This record gives sequence, C-alpha cells and structure tokens, in this order.
Amino acid sequence: MSPSRKLISSGSPFEARIGYSRAVVQGDMVFVSGCTGYDYKTGLISPNVVDQAEQTFQNIAAALAEAGAGMQDVVRVRYILPDRKDFESTWPVLQKWLGNVRPAATMIQAGLMEEVMKIEVEVTAKIDR
Repeated sequence: MSPSRKLISSGSPFEARIGYSRAVVQGDMVFVSGCTGYDYKTGLISPNVVDQAEQTFQNIAAALAEAGAGMQDVVRVRYILPDRKDFESTWPVLQKWLGNVRPAATMIQAGLMEEVMKIEVEVTAKIDR
C-alpha cells in the first residue's frame, strides 16, 4: 500500500465482512464509499427516507473529517435509491448539506443491500492543501 494512502473505517460490520473501507484517502483525493442511514454507534436505521438521508450525511461528514476534509471539499456525489419517488423528499436534506457546495451529482434508481435501506450516497472530495 502506498504511504500516501489512508484507509478510514466507520466501524460498520459490513466493512470487515465485505472487504472495503468507508473512505480512502489517496493524495489530495478522498473517496467515500456508499453510506446508508445506519447509525453506526447504535446499529439502528430509521424506516423514514428523510431521516436516513440525514444520518447518511452525518456518516459522510464523519468520514470526511477523519480524512482531513469537509463537505465543502466534495466535488462529486452519487445518490442511489430503490424508489426514485423518494428522491424529492430528501432534497431539503441534500440542500442543507451540499447546497452551497453544488458538486456534480447523479441519482440512480437501484436495489440496495437490505430492504430497510432507502438511500445510499457516495462522495468524492478533493482536499485543497
């Protein structure tokens, strides 16, 4: 592994079982893997897509902070929802977290790993050093 590569874990049991990191820092780039609405401290997830979106961004912000970055450094975001009809209800949360940043974005409708998951979000950030 390159000395400029840093692996970040959230403590999610999925990371060890599947073999991935919550985020990878490579040089000045931070790649945050798909985050869902699980609260990693409690292992719980709300059944509500808006609540899940909020928790998802809290999880992303924590990974970025550990990488030495913040939401202001996000350059790309990808939203994945099993039901595209849920997307619009999450917009206030997305606006709250990324409204001033306005990264390039894509929304994809696809099944997620567990039925309870209503949104998954991945981001790429560039740290200005």
